[in-house]
Amino acid sequence: MSYVLSRWNLLPAGEAAKEVLPCCGSRAWASAMASSRPVPDAATLLATSDRICRDLSTADWLEAFHSHPRIGETWRPAESSARSQGWSAQEQSRAAESGDSLKQALAEANREYEERFHRIFIICATGKSIEEILANLRQRLNNDDATELQEAAEQQRQIVQIRLRKWLAE
Repeated sequence: MSYVLSRWNLLPAGEAAKEVLPCCGSRAWASAMASSRPVPDAATLLATSDRICRDLSTADWLEAFHSHPRIGETWRPAESSARSQGWSAQEQSRAAESGDSLKQALAEANREYEERFHRIFIICATGKSIEEILANLRQRLNNDDATELQEAAEQQRQIVQIRLRKWLAE
């Protein structure tokens, strides 16, 4: 068992939830993760997270989405932690390296998405170029609201998996 996981298993529930909250952004998810302790290993942690994600409500997902900056932007929601902000910057690093015309196209597509779905666009951006992200965003604008919520939730679940692995490696 990793040191991080051993220590986390021993924390009071509120502290344990607060520690993993930056991995997802949903307080319900973080509380359920803390309530699932003790967790013996990384595989169990990741599987537990997936199980909890399947049971999150729409409001819980929206809370998680709200903890992210818009894709392609450096602004961070006030509620997000320094850890979450750092992870977002890493995850969007390839998009940040792009030229101004692509950044402008992404900003316009973000606005269109927000007008259509009334929430920010969520994508697991790790390793993706701005061109890939923009193509995905444009394709997802064709989804109906229910389909898009499911897709955004799946993208968030993938982000959570990556962030849990980073957290364990700290």
